[in-house]
Amino acid sequence: MSDQRILITGAAGIVGTLMRPRLARPGRILRLLDIAPLEPAAPGEQVEIVTGSVTDAEVVTAACQGVDAVIHLGGISREDSWERILEVNIDGTHTVLEAAQAAGVPRVILASSNHAVGFRRIGEAGPAGLPADSSARPDTYYGVSKATMEALGSLYHSRFGMDVSCLRIGSCFDHPADVRQLSLWLSPQDCARLLETCLSTAEPGFRVLWGISANTRAVVSQGAGEQIGYRPVDDAEVFADRMPPGELPGYLGGAFCDIPLGQHNPL
Repeated sequence: MSDQRILITGAAGIVGTLMRPRLARPGRILRLLDIAPLEPAAPGEQVEIVTGSVTDAEVVTAACQGVDAVIHLGGISREDSWERILEVNIDGTHTVLEAAQAAGVPRVILASSNHAVGFRRIGEAGPAGLPADSSARPDTYYGVSKATMEALGSLYHSRFGMDVSCLRIGSCFDHPADVRQLSLWLSPQDCARLLETCLSTAEPGFRVLWGISANTRAVVSQGAGEQIGYRPVDDAEVFADRMPPGELPGYLGGAFCDIPLGQHNPL
């Protein structure tokens, strides 16, 4: 039986760096793509390093050859100019999906964001929390790019039968940084659990899932994830006593709802 090969775009980014050791295992080769430098393989790790941008069709087409799945994390992770967001996040996602389809890759996981629905009011769906497939209400050009990513994923599933999972990630870091993240935190280990769940779904489909942990203060519904077997373990509440003073914002997108459109920002 041949090794499973998974392409990870944006592998040098925050989430990609956190996922690399957590997704590595015997019988699996991680093909890592980024414009930034990547560390060589660690002992016992099977990796293939590809240097290039998700906007480069030639590079992405070559990177998709012979892979079993694509985890698309590449892109600008904050608000930026419309031109940059369009080039990297929207056109880049189209380039990845087009290359995956041409190469016959059966499964793609897209890193969407809570900012695709950032102007949804917290609590508007009641105590059950906001469903994962709530229609888009983006808070920034960045949020628009994630809503577009989901739409592109839906198109490639419907047209070509590709299995596509869109993960509306909250905040994936080692620990939450503020009160808002106590509701939307996705621990690195739970992120790996969610990715593994998406990689092992039995029937091809299109799905939008929340990427959060089992947080006591969760304001979104885990129902869609539970349907495919995602069982988060971690809870941001263990960090609650370390949080700076603050209140839960009115909108899901928090401070992203207040920044000027197109402004590069450090959020």
